[in-house]
Amino acid sequence: MNITAWREKLLLNEDLNFLLTNRIPRVAATRFMGWYSRIRSPVLTRVSIAVWRLFTDLDLSEAKHQRFDSLHDCFTRELKPGLRPFDADPATLCSPSDAIVGACGPITGTDVLQAKGFPYPLRELLRSDAMAQRMQGGRYTTLRLTSAMYHRFHAPHTLAVDRVTYISGDTWNVNPIALKRVQRLFCKNERAVIECRLSELGNAPLILVPVAAVLVASIRLHWLNVLLHLRWPGPNVIPCAASMSKGEEMGWFEHGSTIIVLTPPGLELVPGVQSGVRIKVGQVLFQRRSDDV
Repeated sequence: MNITAWREKLLLNEDLNFLLTNRIPRVAATRFMGWYSRIRSPVLTRVSIAVWRLFTDLDLSEAKHQRFDSLHDCFTRELKPGLRPFDADPATLCSPSDAIVGACGPITGTDVLQAKGFPYPLRELLRSDAMAQRMQGGRYTTLRLTSAMYHRFHAPHTLAVDRVTYISGDTWNVNPIALKRVQRLFCKNERAVIECRLSELGNAPLILVPVAAVLVASIRLHWLNVLLHLRWPGPNVIPCAASMSKGEEMGWFEHGSTIIVLTPPGLELVPGVQSGVRIKVGQVLFQRRSDDV
């Protein structure tokens, strides 16, 4: 059996996959990976990347640099310039990250879905009834970043950031297997609730929720002078006054995880974007509804 077939067999075995990625000391493993990934040794890094490739479809051909002094440098790699152009139309909202689209749909009540049959309360995710009410009538989209993907995320539209609420938490895996087994998973994991206003769309609200996961649990936001991680107990509310243009880099995950996008009323997913579809940074994710133009 070749490596690709072996890897697929492992990934498709749900019980084994869940056991290996969740029934471990998740927080301890995540802290260890944070330490290990920062060891600056080109030789150790090459060996680690070779092992990483046994379990993923890691492709570094788009990376700005091909040599890495640490595993962390590879995780948070930049891309070659011009590879992820953003749609310039102000009526569109683009994907903030490379991702696989997960659960998505209208925000019409108190709950949204993490997977079919697995709802979770929006107010619990955001830790705010007021925020959850503000997004009623909009849409939610779950964007899952695999460990092999580009891990930086960007402003999906011209926006202003007013507040970040950092919530420390657990580090469950966020793959589809775990989402079908762990109730309210996104509400349990470490996350940052980023409250934004779309300055070119009448200051309509936009909320981005980067959710960390096993081996990740560390989120960098460029406009904050602190690395958000598990040793910093939350929730912590951080007022902000940051403005960003469409496509500007907002930050990165240390490995791979999820970004939940909550959009205001008047936007709809573009045709072809649905659960299971791969999407790239800058690709149009939402557009203004024709009846609102």
